[in-house]
Amino acid sequence: MLRDSAVQPLLTDFYQFTMAYGYWKCGRENTMAVFELYFRENPLGGEFTIFAGLQECLRFLSKFQLTEEDIQFLQSVLPPTTEEGFYKYLRSIDTSTVTLRAVPEGSVVFPKVALLEVEGPLAIVQLLETPLLTLVNYAR
Repeated sequence: MLRDSAVQPLLTDFYQFTMAYGYWKCGRENTMAVFELYFRENPLGGEFTIFAGLQECLRFLSKFQLTEEDIQFLQSVLPPTTEEGFYKYLRSIDTSTVTLRAVPEGSVVFPKVALLEVEGPLAIVQLLETPLLTLVNYAR
């Protein structure tokens, strides 16, 4: 699968897949959850920040899907005791049930105020956390 973004589903922390597996093992992967993306301090000692990266986040969400190559990689790095059913689950996930709320692109924003709010199935929003942080933190 040809991808058109620098941020891919596997550009994340190993922790995110470990947590998703834990949710799946407990049968909680579809429990609805919400997370907020915010920053703690303005960069470079500034008084405010301009929000950027929303369009990339929306594009990433619209195209989020693990490829067979992604699954094969995960099978090579996750513990051998990881159940095959989890990989089947990963092959089936998409972001059609995820809701993204955000401040408008280009808005003046301040520390500790949510820029994005992501709501959806627990395992999926867990897998989205690091890529979304990357897209906002390194927006051009």
